[in-house]
Amino acid sequence: MTNKESQQLKSLGLAVINTEIEAVSALRNRINDAFVDACQHLLQCKGRIVVMGMGKSGHIAGKLASTLASTGSPAFYVNPAEASHGDLGMITKKDVVLALSNSGETSEILTILPIIKRLGVALIVMSGRAHSTLAKNATTYIDISVSKEACPLGLAPTSSTTTALVMGDALAIALLEARGFTAEDFALSHPGGNLGRRLLLRISDIMHTGDTIPQVNSHALISDALIEMTKKGLGMTAIVDDNNNMIGIFTDGDLRRVLAKTVDIHNTPIVAYMTSECKTAQPDMLAAEVLAIMQQCKINAVLILDNENSLIGAINMHDLLRAGVV
Repeated sequence: MTNKESQQLKSLGLAVINTEIEAVSALRNRINDAFVDACQHLLQCKGRIVVMGMGKSGHIAGKLASTLASTGSPAFYVNPAEASHGDLGMITKKDVVLALSNSGETSEILTILPIIKRLGVALIVMSGRAHSTLAKNATTYIDISVSKEACPLGLAPTSSTTTALVMGDALAIALLEARGFTAEDFALSHPGGNLGRRLLLRISDIMHTGDTIPQVNSHALISDALIEMTKKGLGMTAIVDDNNNMIGIFTDGDLRRVLAKTVDIHNTPIVAYMTSECKTAQPDMLAAEVLAIMQQCKINAVLILDNENSLIGAINMHDLLRAGVV
């Protein structure tokens, strides 16, 4: 490929981006009373938001339905062509229909328009033609028209699908804010993702308990603590009193400092070199919270205590890594 041909391709790509930027910028003036009215209908919906569209608009409609559903506004996509062959039964009187059609004359949607009207549900139309059949029959019409498509032939939906996508996102995020939807709410619908693990996983779900907790009595020697640390493999051990109350921690770092002083580990009590003022956590804390504490304090392990200061668990950075929190 010659340099001239390369520059021509770059110019064509840049022209598409500039055209679509202009189309999206024009949407700023369409966040108006119609947008607010659409949001109100969607917020008042007692059922589901039924999103529909054909062709490229159908792909955008499917994405919008997914975005709405994951941000606190229950929604699903219905193919208008399938709706006239039975899927129309998915729509109930408690729903709101959100129809996407650049022309506003999509025949598959017009075919089921009388049924939508008979159900008495609100019909929100996102279209590029204010005088189209769909726009005229809409409860609320949102203008997503573009001056031109990015396609040089003016045929392939490009700018028009981009504006539909952006306006759809604007609706979804406005609803998210209006509902007071939180990051934890988002995680509840995304339990399999990294965000879900970070926002839903609690320390009690992954901490070591029972016999797997490294711990020695306050009467133990450093050598006893070393054996326990080696056995349990968490890089530390808790020191507890006779009532199982935590009184300190002894880590790999503490051991290195002890060895640097040439201390006799077989005759020195662990309490002489343990860290008594150590960071601890409670079982109901989010794993992400404990991770933040560990990172801030530059430590690799934390002991878990109940409300009475009794040792009930332990966790280290490797546990958080395995759980996908890090």
